[in-house]
Amino acid sequence: MVAVAPMASIATGFPGVDPAGAQTATAEANWRHGLSLFGEVKYPPHFKHFSYVNPDAPKGGTVRQIALGTFDNFNLVVAGVKGSIAGSVGLIYESLTTAALDEVSTEYGLLAESVSYPEDFSSVTYRLRAQARWHDGKPVTPEDVVFSLDTFKKNHPQYSAYYRHVVKAEKVGERDVKFSFDAPGNRELPQIVGQLVVLPRHWWEGSNETGAKRDVSATTLEPPLGSGPYRIKSFSPGRSIVYERVKDHWARELNVNVGRNNFDELRYEYFRDSTVAIEAFKGDQVDWRSENSAKNWATAYDFPAVTDKRVLLEEFPNRSSGIMQAFAMNIRREKFSDARVRRALNFAFDFEEMNKQIFFGQYKRISSYFDGTELASSGLPEGRELEILETVRNQVPPEVFTTPYTNPVGGNADAVRNNLREALKLLKEAGYEVRDRKLVDGKSGTPFTIELLVEDPSMERVMLFFKPSLERLGMAVSVRTIDPTQYENRLRSWDFDIVVASWPESLSPGNEQREFWSSQAANIAGSRNVVGIKNPAIDKLIDRVIFTKDRADLVAATKALDRVLLWNHYVVPQWNYPKVRTARWDRFGRPAELPKYGLSGFPAIWWYDAEKAAKSGKRS
Repeated sequence: MVAVAPMASIATGFPGVDPAGAQTATAEANWRHGLSLFGEVKYPPHFKHFSYVNPDAPKGGTVRQIALGTFDNFNLVVAGVKGSIAGSVGLIYESLTTAALDEVSTEYGLLAESVSYPEDFSSVTYRLRAQARWHDGKPVTPEDVVFSLDTFKKNHPQYSAYYRHVVKAEKVGERDVKFSFDAPGNRELPQIVGQLVVLPRHWWEGSNETGAKRDVSATTLEPPLGSGPYRIKSFSPGRSIVYERVKDHWARELNVNVGRNNFDELRYEYFRDSTVAIEAFKGDQVDWRSENSAKNWATAYDFPAVTDKRVLLEEFPNRSSGIMQAFAMNIRREKFSDARVRRALNFAFDFEEMNKQIFFGQYKRISSYFDGTELASSGLPEGRELEILETVRNQVPPEVFTTPYTNPVGGNADAVRNNLREALKLLKEAGYEVRDRKLVDGKSGTPFTIELLVEDPSMERVMLFFKPSLERLGMAVSVRTIDPTQYENRLRSWDFDIVVASWPESLSPGNEQREFWSSQAANIAGSRNVVGIKNPAIDKLIDRVIFTKDRADLVAATKALDRVLLWNHYVVPQWNYPKVRTARWDRFGRPAELPKYGLSGFPAIWWYDAEKAAKSGKRS
C-alpha cells in the first residue's frame, strides 16, 4: 500500500468506539476510531496525543527548505499528469484518516471521527467530524468526499487504478459517507479509502476572481481552498512557495495533531541544479537539506559552520519502507521484449566499480523489489511461499524454483570480462550477433541502439558510467538529459528506452502493486508500470497479495511476487542506502525519541528553537 500520488495504505482489525451521535442510516454499525491491518491499534479511543510528539512544542518560526526542479500547478488532481505540482501542496488538504508513525500500517480519524465496515470488507462507512471546516468556514461534507473520489478517479490514472475496486461513494447520513466495493475480502480497501485527499466541491465548482469557472481537470496557479493545517501565503512560479500555518485551524487541538504543525511558515526555495542548491545551503539561504548524493555526503560538508557545530549532519534510519530503484527498460519496445536481453544488461552493469568510483563505497546493491524489509525474497522458496508459487509454476521462469536470485558481481577485470562474456552469450541466444564491432539483429542486421534518458543532471554521471560497458557489447548508446517537463511528457507517452525509476514499498503492500506491475496499468498513460509488464502470473500473484488473510500469508505472497519479478529481469537493480542523510542549521528542537517509522519526522513534529537559532547566527 504505497503510492506516490494516492497515499496508499492498509486495512483493519481494531477496537470499537462509541457511535458518537449515531444516525438512522447506520445506527447498528460497529464504529471504530482507528484501523490497522491484521492487528490491534496502539492508541485507545479518546487518546490525548501520539506518544512520539511533544505536546508542549512551541508554535512559531520559519523553516526554509530546498525543492529541485520547478512548478506551475497547485491542483493535486492532475499532479503527475499535467504540469509540475508545487512541493508539499498536500499540506493544505486533509484526508479522512492520518497515519501513526510508531505503528505499521495504522491510521486514526482526522476528518472522520469514526469508521465502520462489515465482516466481509464489502464496504466501509466513514463519519465526518461535525467541526471539520474548510478555510472559508464552510463544513466538510459527505458531498465533498463523494466529489473527491469521483474527481480523482476520473482525472488521474494512478487514482483510477488504485481505487478501481471502489465502485460507488454515497451519502448515507448527515455526516456519513459509504464506499461500496466490487467484491468482498479485500482487507486493504477500508483504509485505502480513508487516505483519500478530500477536496472542497463548492470551491472547485465555483468561479475565480475573474468570474471564470474553475476546471478541476486543468492545472492552476490559483491557490486552492483547503481544510489542512497550512495554506498558501505567497509564491513565485517555479522559484518559491510559502505556506503559512492556519492559526484558527479547526483540527489544531485534535489528538492526532497535538504537537504537530509547529512552524508558522514553511518556505520552499526551488533550484534547477543540486550543486547550486547545496551552495545555497552552505550560504545559509535554506535551513534543512536531505542529501541523496553519496559524493556530496562524503566531500561537500567540510565547511566552517559544520566544524563549529552550527550546522549538524545526521542520518535517520529508514524502518518504514523498502525500495526498488533501477535502470528500467521499456519492454513495450521489441528489443527489450526478450528476458535474455534484459538479463544481459545486468551483466554489463559493474555496480561494484561504480560504487567505489562514484559513491565512495557507501551503497549496497539492491537484490529485491522489497529491499530493506522482511518482505524481500531470499534463498529458495519453501513453505507457504512455495505453495503460492506452485499455482503459477507453468507461467514463470523455472529458476524461480531452482536458483536463488543474485545479481552479477564485478569490481575487478576478470569478473567484468566474465560478465560481459555471459552477456554476449545471452544476446546471441536472443538472436543478436556482433558484426564489425556492432551488435545487430541476426536476421535484419538492424543495429542495437539504446538511449539512456535522464532529467536529473546528477544521474547523468551514472548513465555515463554505464554507457562504456554497453558499448563493449557492440551497442550504440547515447545519454540524453532533458528538462523535467519534457521528461514527464516522454514518460507518460512511453517514449523512452531506459530510464531510472524507483518504486517505494511499504511494510504492508497491497492494491498499489496493480499500479506498479499489472497488465491493466501497462498501457495507462502516467501509471507507475513504467516497464510495461503484462504477465498473467504476476497479475495472479498481485491478487494473492491483496487478498491475504493474515500477516504470515502477506509476507509469503509478497516474497513470491518479488521472486517472479526478479527472475523476469524487467529491470537492472541499482543501489540502496538504509538511512536518510540530512544537514541542518541548528535552529530547531525535536522530541526526545523520534517515531520508529517516521524517518526524521521533519518538519511535522519539530519546532523552531529561538535559543538555538541565536547561537547559530543570523540568517542570510
